Amino acid sequence: MSMTTIAPEQVNSIIWNQHHDPFEILGCHQVEKEGHKVWVVRAYLPNASAAWVVLPEERNELQMQSVHDPHFFECTIDTEELANYQLKVKEEDQERVFYDAYAFNSPKLTEFDLHLFNEGNHHRIYEKLGAHFTEVKGVKGVYFAVWAPNARNVSLLGDFNSWDGRKHQMRKGSTGVWELFIPELKVGEHYKYEIKNSAGHIYEKSDPYGFAQEVRPKTASIVTDLDSYEWNDSEWMDKRRHADPLSKPVSVYEVHLGSWLHAGTEEPSKLPNGELEPIVQVSELKPGARFLTYRELAAKLIPYVKELGYTHIEILPVAEHPFDGSWGYQVTGYYAPTSRFGSPEDFMYFVDECHKNDIGILVDWVPGHFPKDGHGLAFFDGTHLYEHADPRKGEHKEWGTLVFNYSRHEVRNFLTANALFWFDKYHIDGIRVDAVASMLYLDYCREPGTWVANEYGGRENLEAVEFIRSVNHLIFSYFPGSLSIAEESTSWPMVSWPTYTGGLGFNLKWNMGWMHDMLDYFSMDPWFRQFHQNNLTFSMWYHHSENFMLALSHDEVVHGKSNIIGKMPGDRWQKFANVRCLFAYMFAHPGKKTMFMSMEFGQWSEWNAWADLEWSLMQFEPHQQLKIFFKDLNKLYRNEPALYTQDFEEAGFQWIDCSDNRHSVVSFIRRDRDSDGFVVAVCNFTPQPHSHYRIGVPEPGFYTELFNSDAREYGGSNMGNLGGKWTDSWSMHNQEHSLDLCLPPLGVLVLKLDKDKTAAAMEKE
Repeated sequence: MSMTTIAPEQVNSIIWNQHHDPFEILGCHQVEKEGHKVWVVRAYLPNASAAWVVLPEERNELQMQSVHDPHFFECTIDTEELANYQLKVKEEDQERVFYDAYAFNSPKLTEFDLHLFNEGNHHRIYEKLGAHFTEVKGVKGVYFAVWAPNARNVSLLGDFNSWDGRKHQMRKGSTGVWELFIPELKVGEHYKYEIKNSAGHIYEKSDPYGFAQEVRPKTASIVTDLDSYEWNDSEWMDKRRHADPLSKPVSVYEVHLGSWLHAGTEEPSKLPNGELEPIVQVSELKPGARFLTYRELAAKLIPYVKELGYTHIEILPVAEHPFDGSWGYQVTGYYAPTSRFGSPEDFMYFVDECHKNDIGILVDWVPGHFPKDGHGLAFFDGTHLYEHADPRKGEHKEWGTLVFNYSRHEVRNFLTANALFWFDKYHIDGIRVDAVASMLYLDYCREPGTWVANEYGGRENLEAVEFIRSVNHLIFSYFPGSLSIAEESTSWPMVSWPTYTGGLGFNLKWNMGWMHDMLDYFSMDPWFRQFHQNNLTFSMWYHHSENFMLALSHDEVVHGKSNIIGKMPGDRWQKFANVRCLFAYMFAHPGKKTMFMSMEFGQWSEWNAWADLEWSLMQFEPHQQLKIFFKDLNKLYRNEPALYTQDFEEAGFQWIDCSDNRHSVVSFIRRDRDSDGFVVAVCNFTPQPHSHYRIGVPEPGFYTELFNSDAREYGGSNMGNLGGKWTDSWSMHNQEHSLDLCLPPLGVLVLKLDKDKTAAAMEKE
C-alpha cells in the first residue's frame, strides 16, 4: 500500500460533503514525492468496492487504494504528464468505466460573466447558468452552474448518480456561483440541486435557469438543447424588426392552452418521427381527457384564430408551474415552457407555425411574485435569496406568494434575462406583464402598518420601478417591433411612455377603466342606460394619455362573474345583440384589442380551467352566427386603417355627438393617419330602433354601410340603410352635411364615404 498524500480531515470534508471546492481534493494533482514530481488521482466513490485509474493512451490500468475511508480512493502515478484518464469502478458485481468529473477543471463562466451578473447586467446569463450540453477537452457532457451564495454545499442529483448528493459535489466560486462539468451526460438527463445551508439542512431544488421540467407533480429539471431547432420564420422576424406595431392592427385572442380544447387519453399524439408523445391527463375531475400538445395546438388553434382574423395569440403564462389552478401565474420554472403540452422544441414549432400564418405570439410574464413550493425559488440557498426577508416587503399574503427582491442585482438579472430569453430563444413577439400594480406599490393589498415605506417615506417601490424601466428599455433595444403590455390597474402616470421621458417604458397598457365602465353599462337594463351615458364617453377624457389596449380578459369570466353573454340583460335575442353591440363598439373605439377565448361564440358558462370550452354550442345557429360576426368584425378592423393607425393620437378621433343620452346613442369619426380617409361609427345601445336619425358628417357624398352588427347573418333583425346613404345639405352637429339613418336595435353602424361613387355622381351633375 502506497503512502497517502492527503490528511484525514480533508477526506472527511469530502465524505461529509462539507468542502466548498472539491477540486482541491478530488481529481488529479501534481505533488512532490521523494524529490521528484508525480501525479496523484483521488476519487470519492460511495458505492465502489474497488477502483482503478485507466490510462487509455497507454492502455494501462492502475489499482487505486482506499484512504482513510473504504470509499475514498487514491492512486499515485509516476509520469511527467497526465493528459487524460478514466476511472474504472466495481460496484457489487458490475464494472463500469467513466471520465472523472474532477478532471475537467475548466469553468464556463468567465470573470467578466461573473462581473456582469453581480452588477445585474448580464443579459444572456441563461447561456452560462443552468445546464448546458457542451464539450470540454474533447469530451462531451453537461456543464452545470447555479447561484447559491449562502449555501454551505451544493451537489448535483440525478438518474446519473442514483440521486446521491455525495457523488457530484460542486465547486463554489468567489461570487457564490457553484459549478461542475459532468462528462458523458446527454440531453434529456433529469437533475436537481441538493443545497445545504449553514446549519446542514438540505433542500432539493429545481434549476432556476432550467430549460425544461418534468410533468407535474414531478419537479426535476431536464437537460435541454435549445439550439437544435431550425427556425423558418426569418421573413416574419425581419418584417417585425422594421415595423411599428402601434400603427398596425392588433387584435389579440387570449388563450389558456390547457382549457381551449382537450383530447382523449386513448388517442396519444404522434411526433414527426412517429414516436408517441407522453400523455398528460388534464385532471382527476375529467378522467379520460388529456391536454393537446403544442404541435396539436399548432394544427388546430392556429387555423381557428386565422379564420377569425385575429392578429395575435396571447397565451396565459406558459412558463412551468406546479398547480393547474394557478392558470400559470405562480411560476416555478421561469426559463422552462410547461411540459404539460410537450417539449421546448414543440413550443418552438408552435411559435414558428404562428409566424408562418402571419400571427404574432404574446406570452404572459409574471415578474411580480412567485410561489412558496419547496422545489422552487423560495428560500433557495437556505436564505431569503430571491425574495425579501422582511414579510412586509417580501410576501403577498392574499395570493400566498413571495415578492422578488428587485434591489438585489442578481435577482434583477435573473428576471431581466428571463424576459429577453423568451424573445431570443422562442421568437415571441411580445409580453403582457401581469399585476404591474403589485410591483409598483409597497402597500399593494396591505393593511396600514403591514408595509414599509421607501426611503422618501412614500409607497412607491422605487427598485421595482427602475427594474421595469430597465427591462422595457432592453426589450425594445434588442427586439424592435415587439410589444410590452402592462396590466396596470391604477392611475400611475406614463406607464406606456418611453423610458427617456420618465415613463415605465411599456408600449401598451390595458385600459381597465374602460373595461369596468363597459361591463357595468352593458349589465344594466337598457332603459337605465340613459342615466349612465358617462360610462360610454368618459374614456375619451383620458384615452390619449396612454397607449391603451381595450381588454375583456379571463379575469372577467370567472369567480362568479358569469361569461360575457351571461352578463347581458334581456331575452336570448337581446343578450346576443348586446354582445355584438359591445364588441362592435370596442373595435370602433380607439385602442388595440384583446378578448378571451369562448367570447367569440357566446359560451354561457364561466371559464373553467379544468374543462375545455363548450364547443358543443357550435351546433346551434345563434352561436354560429356570433362566430361569423367576429370574423367579419376582425376583417373590418384590419381593412380600415382609420380604425388603427391613430389609436393614440387626438387627431384620430372626433365626437359627432356624445350627448344623446335620451336615446343612448353615440356617434363619432375615426381618421386615418396616412390619408384623408375616415369612418363614421353610430352606436345605438337600446333595443329601440330609430328611423330618420340624423347625424352630421364632414364631407358630402355617398356613405357606404361597411358594417352593421344587426345584420341577418349575425342573428340580428336586419334593420339598416340598404347598403348606404347619400348626405343631405342639412347642417347638423357643427357639420354642413348630414345623414338620415335608420339605427337598428342594439346595433352599431360603421359607414365610409365612397369617393368613387360620389365623384361619379358629381360629374353627372
